[in-house]
Amino acid sequence: MQKVAVVSGGNGGIGQSCCLRLASNGFSVISLYCHHEDRAKELMARAKEDHLDLRILPCNVADPQDTQRAFDEIHRLYHHVDLLVCAAGISLVQLFQDTDEENWQKVMETNLGGTYRCIRSVLPGMIERKSGCIITVSSIWGETGGSCEVAYSASKAGIIGLTKALAKEAGPSGIRVNCVSPGVIRTPMNAVFSAQEMDALRDETPLNRIGEPEDVADAVSFLASDAASFITGQVLGVSGGFVI
Repeated sequence: MQKVAVVSGGNGGIGQSCCLRLASNGFSVISLYCHHEDRAKELMARAKEDHLDLRILPCNVADPQDTQRAFDEIHRLYHHVDLLVCAAGISLVQLFQDTDEENWQKVMETNLGGTYRCIRSVLPGMIERKSGCIITVSSIWGETGGSCEVAYSASKAGIIGLTKALAKEAGPSGIRVNCVSPGVIRTPMNAVFSAQEMDALRDETPLNRIGEPEDVADAVSFLASDAASFITGQVLGVSGGFVI
């Protein structure tokens, strides 16, 4: 039976790289995206050129009804999901005292809430089949906290807690749940930083470079593979040593 992978946030830098890597590994991949349909179509065209099995599907993971609609369509088309990668996320660079309720909720509902909703949509089927792999995406700020990114840091810390707890709960059903924790990665999300700020972050990274989305996709590919069959509940840092 063909293995099916769903990647939320498939339009992001990390999400796109994960989609292409998993498709090249033989998965039938469904890329969920919320914005920039043109970017999603470019991803699908690139996959088609490389003869990869990849489909795009709009989904706002911050919206419970839209998430349910998307996963109903996935189950109609494929009947099962073997791998879920929760890569959807937004950032907020803002002083805590300037973060109002609306912005706080927007970050939480997308990052932590979206992860929750996607997992809830696939977990019953995985439990029924006694098999499945879930990979969440946190951040170094979820491990250490980031000044002027309190909402983002809190949401990403929550993802780590969710991952560790769910790994214990779902393990007896043969389901592995792990997390990747990227450092400073060259993605559209980090385009808010100036060249000088990126240089400073590079200098703080022991490997002395900015990470690429493919670095994170490599980690996701490993955790999704049989080589990681005895690994669950772990947070794999992809930060060039930024957090040790």
